[in-house]
Amino acid sequence: MTNGPAAACPAGHTVLAVNTSTVIASSPVELTARLGALADPVRLRIVGVLAGGGRCVCDLQEKVPVAANLLSYHLRVLRDAGLVTAARRGRWIDYRLDGEGFAALWAQACAAGVPLPGDRVIPGRRGSPCEDDGEGVCGD
Repeated sequence: MTNGPAAACPAGHTVLAVNTSTVIASSPVELTARLGALADPVRLRIVGVLAGGGRCVCDLQEKVPVAANLLSYHLRVLRDAGLVTAARRGRWIDYRLDGEGFAALWAQACAAGVPLPGDRVIPGRRGSPCEDDGEGVCGD
């Protein structure tokens, strides 16, 4: 079940076609698993290639030059995280990004308070907490 064409997270972001059962049942553990799946240079490259459209594993091998068994491992990690889907076509397997998985990822991140693209991020203060406070020595 989706929320319709758009849904808003607690921070007010709009997330398209979110499966409400996925978001309601999600937890910080699921969010960290999805983010962890993206936190590898090879998997990030795979996602970048698949962002251009679905690909056969042989096409992925050309764009992401790693050993076949390593490519298979990384694709499995992305599938297990719900970010990539696979469909068999004869002897070949085609991979594509899972739009619902990415929508859930962004909804979970937003619900956890993670700033998303376009959010204003207020940088933390540098140096000592007493530095440049206009009061001289800390605590005075």
